[in-house]
Amino acid sequence: MATTTNYGWTTPDDTALVKDGASAIRTLGTSVDTTTKNLNPSTTLGDIEYRSSTSNVNTRVGIGTSGQALTVVAGAPSWAASPTSVLTTTGDSLYASAANTLARLGIGSTGQVLTVAAGLPSWATPVAAPSGATFISRTTFTAAATVTVDTLFSTTYENYLICLRLQHDTTNSVISVQGRYGSTTHTGSNYRSTFFGTDFSANTLQSTRTNAATAWNFATSTITDDNIFNLTFNRSQTSGQLNFTGNMIQRQAGTVLSGGGFIQSNQDWTGLYFFPAAGNITGIITVYGLAKV
Repeated sequence: MATTTNYGWTTPDDTALVKDGASAIRTLGTSVDTTTKNLNPSTTLGDIEYRSSTSNVNTRVGIGTSGQALTVVAGAPSWAASPTSVLTTTGDSLYASAANTLARLGIGSTGQVLTVAAGLPSWATPVAAPSGATFISRTTFTAAATVTVDTLFSTTYENYLICLRLQHDTTNSVISVQGRYGSTTHTGSNYRSTFFGTDFSANTLQSTRTNAATAWNFATSTITDDNIFNLTFNRSQTSGQLNFTGNMIQRQAGTVLSGGGFIQSNQDWTGLYFFPAAGNITGIITVYGLAKV
């Protein structure tokens, strides 16, 4: 008996005598009916058919529910929760909480930025950008007097810009600075500092260095003119060490120096103590708090 090319339905040979024609037609019709049904397994409105692993046989996937999306599971089409189904509020975002699993991140509030917390996206309030220097105090420094700048290094500021504008009498003078913690002024022999720069009047390089001193000492010029010191003090967040960096300008003498120093002692530093170590000095001490970074 002959068969059809595509589905293999049984038909009489071209040379065969048709005998029991009704039976032959019925056999062919049954084959057509079976094949057609295999290719059209749908039973419900919205069904989707797809090719199964069996030749000439389709498989039905029933219509999904509202909001679902068509996906693939084990190589076959399948309905699953739509990515949008977990979104509930305007501005929500989606992220992968696990492999092939989506989760919702609710919209943040005004001014927040997207960041990462515990390995997941999260909204957070950004750290405020440094807002520059805030004036704290200004003190006149008179001949042979001392100035105590306490309650520094607070929770508001960790860095302080201290500007000194000093003059002295006809003798060379030295202004000294010591750290304070609580009501105690630190006088231990562990102050260290170094400065390098240029004496433009003599066209020479200059350097000063103190090691194991009982204070930071800053010399003024022998000329009675403004001596400018801009010093930034901070305490270490981890060790409690007190540090500074800055520059000094002896304007009329034409000297410019830059450097820094530290106290090799760990304390809960709260302030600074200024005093003339030599000579008579007058001037102004201005303190600014620098925003945390």
